[in-house]
Amino acid sequence: MKKILLYASLATTALFAGCDLNINDDPNYPMNNQVTADLIFPSISASIASAVGGEIYNYAGFFAQYYEQKPESNQYNTLCEYTFTESSQQMDYSYRILFAGALEDAKQVLEKTTNPADRFATTILKAYAFQIMVDNTSESPYSEALQGNANATPKWDTGETVYRGILGEIDAAEAALDGSDMDVPDLIFNKNIAQWKGFANALRLRMYLRFIDANIDAASYTEKVKTLVQNNDFFTGDVKLDCFLDETDKRNPWYNTNAVGLTGNHCAAYPLISYLSSTEDPRIAYGISKTDADGKYVGQLPGGKTHMQSILGTDNWKNRNVSAIDYSIGATKPVYFFTQAELQFLIAEVYARFHNDDTKAKIAYEAGVTADFAVRGFAGQENTILEGACAWSDATTQADKLNLIYMQKWVALFYMDHMEAWSEIRRTDCPKLSSYSAAQIQANESVYTPGELVAPWTNGLEAGGLMKRMTYPLSARQQNVNTPTGVPGSTPVWWDIK
Repeated sequence: MKKILLYASLATTALFAGCDLNINDDPNYPMNNQVTADLIFPSISASIASAVGGEIYNYAGFFAQYYEQKPESNQYNTLCEYTFTESSQQMDYSYRILFAGALEDAKQVLEKTTNPADRFATTILKAYAFQIMVDNTSESPYSEALQGNANATPKWDTGETVYRGILGEIDAAEAALDGSDMDVPDLIFNKNIAQWKGFANALRLRMYLRFIDANIDAASYTEKVKTLVQNNDFFTGDVKLDCFLDETDKRNPWYNTNAVGLTGNHCAAYPLISYLSSTEDPRIAYGISKTDADGKYVGQLPGGKTHMQSILGTDNWKNRNVSAIDYSIGATKPVYFFTQAELQFLIAEVYARFHNDDTKAKIAYEAGVTADFAVRGFAGQENTILEGACAWSDATTQADKLNLIYMQKWVALFYMDHMEAWSEIRRTDCPKLSSYSAAQIQANESVYTPGELVAPWTNGLEAGGLMKRMTYPLSARQQNVNTPTGVPGSTPVWWDIK
């Protein structure tokens, strides 16, 4: 029954790909009064997965410097080189599917059921969808969104306003719980309210830390994260949508686009390969292929494809034979909303930064590494790095310990949750940006510190550096006069102001 509901939901989300939708329209409900909450609820997670596990997953993976454009292909050159514009519509599909799909579905469920448990789970998914939107564009329609013809041009609220709003909604929905079980079919936690509470607390932890690092009510949010971590009331396992099959229209969305719909465009990025190689991490074999030329793992410098081709020609390009991303593991891969590894690394950060508890920070750090090794099928091999290059005991200062946590989080989110990888890079400034240019590294690799990010060789940002936000959706601008004026991709989102 779960899979039937999922595939029906995914079939609905597929309709959005070729449509120009107003986010206030109601495209799924031509006979709205006859559609019940139990039929709608599964499509919330399906729509979110289509965005977070598809289009957003793809471009965030470039921004996190997990992969680059293959030398022999051209589909994503503008993503690698930051030369895309609003007209490129890089997140238009995701914008439509989040609003006209997931958030409209959430609205409908909240209007159709009085069951507190169903409303709580729905509110959490709603909050997660808004968090994703804000972390991309900094602002988002929120307080006036989803009102249909009553307000076809909603204002865009600040990211801080949206974060505070959705956190308040989660608190209110949880306070209303009365012990009732869920009535709607649940594709994520199988109606386990304790797990939903744990997911809510993890989202709180994630968002509270962003308030702290934006220096907004930092003292208050510091106490909140300390209490959350001490109470340790979080989900077990991973928060994921895990119902995909290797069959037509039933595959993982990123795989379906890139391994089925396209010829294959992704090769491994230089920062990821250099770090995994330097730490002798066996996870380098997960989702990355050795080169055909010499059977090694080789990463491509960010944004260097066009530049090196123009100088040397494809045949003489140093990194022409780079490691391809292995799509074969992706057909049935779940879409992750929150991994256990990320959760443990956030817990480790709180213990290290705010509790000054080295013992508990170490336990959480090692639990994060262990969880990631296990989910990739490398269980039992984690001591390769925990007793080697990434040993907690070798980190003597708080800064060193946090660097270990952040770097391992970056590794653990590869091929799992690229959106959160990009967000956490922006929040923590780790991996840090190399002080050397791609050209300098190309000329002399010894100047490079493994794992540091590299400003793209061809860089469309006037200020240089790394991508800090996504453009506003073109469809939003065309339909809503209140869409904010476009800003450069080098402009940080609201919580990235250091």
